[in-house]
Amino acid sequence: MPRFAKDRVNPILAKERAKATFDPEQITFLLDGGDFLTKKRRDMEEIACNDKNLTEAKDYHFLSRPEKYNEAVRKAGHYIRMLKEKSLENRADAYFYGNLVFPNETAPIGLHSGMFIPTLEAQCNAEQKDKWLPKAFNYEIIGTYAQTELGHGTNVRGLETMATYDPKTEEFILHSPTLTSIKWWPGGLGKTCNCAIIMALLYTRGECQGIHGFLVQLRDLKTHQPLPGITVGDIGPKFGFDTIDNGFLRFDHFRVPRENMLMKNAQVLKDGTYVKPKLEKHAYGAMIFIRAMVVLDQAARGLAQAVTIAVRYSCVRHQSELKPGEPEPQILEYKTQQYKLFPQLASAYAFWFAGLKMRETYFMLNYEIQQGNTESLPELHATSSGIKAYSSNGAMSGIELCRLSCGGHGYSHASGIPKIYVQTTAACTYEGENTVLFLQTAKYLMKAYQQAKQQKSSLSGSVAYLSEVTNNRSKVSSGPLSVEDVLDAYKHRAARLVAKACEKYTKLQGKGREAYEAWNQTSIEFVAAAQAHCQVYVVQAFIEKISNVSDADALGVLHALFELYATFGISTNAADFLADGYLSAQQLQIVDDRILDLLAKIRPNAVALVDSFDFTDRLLGSVLGRYDGNVYENLYKWAAQSPLNAKEVHDSYRFLKPQSKL
Repeated sequence: MPRFAKDRVNPILAKERAKATFDPEQITFLLDGGDFLTKKRRDMEEIACNDKNLTEAKDYHFLSRPEKYNEAVRKAGHYIRMLKEKSLENRADAYFYGNLVFPNETAPIGLHSGMFIPTLEAQCNAEQKDKWLPKAFNYEIIGTYAQTELGHGTNVRGLETMATYDPKTEEFILHSPTLTSIKWWPGGLGKTCNCAIIMALLYTRGECQGIHGFLVQLRDLKTHQPLPGITVGDIGPKFGFDTIDNGFLRFDHFRVPRENMLMKNAQVLKDGTYVKPKLEKHAYGAMIFIRAMVVLDQAARGLAQAVTIAVRYSCVRHQSELKPGEPEPQILEYKTQQYKLFPQLASAYAFWFAGLKMRETYFMLNYEIQQGNTESLPELHATSSGIKAYSSNGAMSGIELCRLSCGGHGYSHASGIPKIYVQTTAACTYEGENTVLFLQTAKYLMKAYQQAKQQKSSLSGSVAYLSEVTNNRSKVSSGPLSVEDVLDAYKHRAARLVAKACEKYTKLQGKGREAYEAWNQTSIEFVAAAQAHCQVYVVQAFIEKISNVSDADALGVLHALFELYATFGISTNAADFLADGYLSAQQLQIVDDRILDLLAKIRPNAVALVDSFDFTDRLLGSVLGRYDGNVYENLYKWAAQSPLNAKEVHDSYRFLKPQSKL
C-alpha cells in the first residue's frame, strides 16, 4: 500500500495541482526542518504503509470501544517488537513510524515515551537512571504519569494524594485520603501500565514539603494483577481517545522504598531529613515539555489535516449554480467557502511555524535550566502555557469549521474530521485547562509590565515589545501590508491590552480590594491580553520562518498566507485595533478589501499548499480528503463495510415484526 493513492487521480485534483505556481516539495522541506528529515519521515511512513500488521486491520470506525483498545494494544506490541528488533534506529524513526501505527489515535503506551521516560531522565539521580531507564527503554516496565486527581487537575497545589515517610522501614506510604484524591485520567493507567510516576504531597517528620514525584509499581510484572493496596481501572467512555485506557488509581497505605522518590533535586535522607531542591519548580518540567509539544504535534498538525481534507473535497465537490445556465461549480469557487477555509489554512501554517519555534525555545531554555541557570524558567513556563492554549483553541474551532465546510459528508466518520477533532480538542483541557493557562501567562505579563513601567531595564524575550515604543497610529494604506506594519499593529494591540488589564487591577487594589478579588475582577481583561500576547508570538514566528526561505516562488505564496493570517486576525479582532484610534474605519476597510484580494491570490495554490503538508492517506483516514480525489466511489465502498450491512435483514427486525397476520 503506497503512502498515497496515485494510480488513478481524479482529473479535477490533477488540474488543481497543475495550477501551482511553486514546488510543494520546497515548503515540505521547510515544514519538516530540512530535506533530510523529510526523507527520514517518508522512509518510516513507507514502512508503516506497507506493514501488513497495520494495513490489514479492520476499519477503526466499525469497531466497538473494547475492540479499539484491544487493537491498539496489539499494534503497541508490534511497535515494541519493531523497536527491539532495531528496525527503528532512533527516537525520530520511532516517532515518524508511530504516527502511522496510531493515526490520529492515542497509543495505550503513549505516555510511556511521552512523559514517563522524560520524567525519569529529568528528575532521577544517576543511580536511579541506571536502575530504571534501561528497563523503561526495553519495555520491561511500562509507565504513565499520574498527577491529575478526581477533584483537582490544573491546580497542582490542590492535589491530595499523600506520600508519608516512615523512617523505621525507610519507606514512603502512599495513600488516597479522600474520594477526590483518587488519581483520574492518566493515559494507559487503567489496564496497560504496570508502573507510574505518582505526584503526591510529601510528608516527613510531621511536615508537608509539597508535591514530589515517586516511581511506583502498580501491577505484578508477571501476572499483571494489581498489587495489594492498589485499586486501579478504566474511567469509561470519553468524547474520543477510544484507543487508550485513561484510568483511576486509589492507594490504601501502599508502601514503596525510600529510593523510589525521584531524587535528582529534592531528597529525603534515611532519618527523614528533607533536603530542599535548589529550584522549587524542577518537578514541573514534564508539564512544560508536553505543553511545548502540543503546539506542533496536536494543534498545528490537527488543523492542517482538517484543512487538507476540506480543501481537496471542496475542489471535488460541485454544488448549486453560480453563473446562470452554467454547470455546477466547485464549491471552492465560492468566496464564502474560501473565506471559511483559507484563513484556517493560513492558521495551520502559522501554528506550525510557532510550534517549531516553541520546540526550539523549549530545548534551548531547558538546557540552560538543567545547567543551573533558572532565569529563563518564568519565560518558558509563561510562553509554553499561553501558546499551548492559543494554538489548541484555534485548532479546535478551525477543525470544526473545516467539518462544516464539507457539508453533510463532513458529519460522517468517513470524512476523517471527527476523529481529528476529538484528538485535537482534548489538548484544550489536558496539561492545563486553557483559560487557566492564559491567566498563568497573564501573571507573567503583569510582572513584565510593572518592570517596564518602572524602567528598570529593557525587557527581552517574548515580552520585549512591552518596553518598546510603538506608533500610536497605524501606517496601513492600500495595497499589500508590510511586515513591519503588521508586526507593529499586533505589538501595539498587545501592549495596550496588557496595560489596560494591569491598570484596572492596580485601580481596584487602590480602592481597597484584596489582591485575589482584584485579580478575579480583572481576569477577563487579562485573558484577552494573554491571547493578544500569544498572537504577537505567532506572527513573529511566521515572519522569522519565511524570512529564511530562499526559493522565490515558495516565498511568494508563503507571504500571501502570512498576510492573510495577519489581516484576518486584524479584521476579526477589529474592536481591539479601533478602540484607541490606532486603526481608522477607512484603514479597517482597506484590511477587509485586502483579505478578498488574498483569497483570490491563494486560490490557484490551495491544493498545492495542503499537499505541502505531505500527509499520507493512512494518517488522514479520510475518504473525502484522499490524495487521488476519488471520493464518491470510495464513500460507497466504505459504507458497504458497515456491520449493519452484514445481513439483509437485521436481527433487530424481530422487535418490529407485525404482531398479527392480515
